[in-house]
Amino acid sequence: MADAIAEELVRLLRGISVSLTLKLSHFISLVSRYKNASSAGAAVGLAIALFCTWRYWWRMPRKRRGGSSSNRSLNHMEKRGGGGEDEEEEDSSSSSSLEDPTRSITMDPNTGVAAGGSSSSTAIAHSITQAVKRSSNTTTDSSTGSMITDCHVVPSVAKLVKQKLKGGRKMTCQLLGVILEQSSAEELQKHAAAAVAVRPQVVEVVLEIARACDLYLIARVLDDESEESVLAALDSVGFFTVPGSNRNKVLFCSTEVGTSSFVRQLEPDWHVDNVRETNAALAPFVRHQLHIAPLGASQPIASNVFLADSLEHFFGFPATTSVAAHT
Repeated sequence: MADAIAEELVRLLRGISVSLTLKLSHFISLVSRYKNASSAGAAVGLAIALFCTWRYWWRMPRKRRGGSSSNRSLNHMEKRGGGGEDEEEEDSSSSSSLEDPTRSITMDPNTGVAAGGSSSSTAIAHSITQAVKRSSNTTTDSSTGSMITDCHVVPSVAKLVKQKLKGGRKMTCQLLGVILEQSSAEELQKHAAAAVAVRPQVVEVVLEIARACDLYLIARVLDDESEESVLAALDSVGFFTVPGSNRNKVLFCSTEVGTSSFVRQLEPDWHVDNVRETNAALAPFVRHQLHIAPLGASQPIASNVFLADSLEHFFGFPATTSVAAHT
């Protein structure tokens, strides 16, 4: 019965479409007699309206037939209605598990992460655990309210040396009293070769400076034996094993004027010395200088001369005690 009604409806629509087509053709022929922009626009608008109307009426039977699929889906849902009791039991069990989370989630005593239960609950518990661990590594300063980490990361010697050199590529350094344990040429002459030694605290810093820049060492000596003693002491700590370091970079002179002459000829970026007069004389010619003297025992020399009690302290080992020459 329904199929017969649908066929009759289709025939009716086809008849309507044929009738509209004939009328449209007559209308177009009429418009062609009076050719102007307004009549042509009206004809186009009418054609579009008729086409849309025809498309709409042509699809109506399909929509009605599509309703049967929705009816089938409704019937399928009604058939499944018999299992509603089972679904209600599942809903009640899930709601009970939500009300009592300890029933489905247990905590691992070793890691503190939730085990079992849903994946989302485990992820939340894991994130909370990680946050607690991170917060345990920090403490809060009660006076300032700032966060202070428990661990202190100590930078490497190479990093500290590069930071202090400030891009300098060449350095000259006094040996006596800065690198060697002996502080004068007379003291160096009195000791035997076996007694001349490099200060143990400065070895690591000197080797790293030699790796980071072109390092020249200068010493004031009174005889050839003192020169050999100095070279042997440097060789014993591995100074000549550093690439670029050799015996030609260890210079000897007999006066402080000779030291200043060497420095001005080499034109370094840095010069390190423990003689105040030498640092003062070289201040106009060397970009950066370091004067080694006990803290508080020496007054500022120039704006480009830094003060420190030792070479290793200036570079941050074991503690930075150096200060700028001026503020």
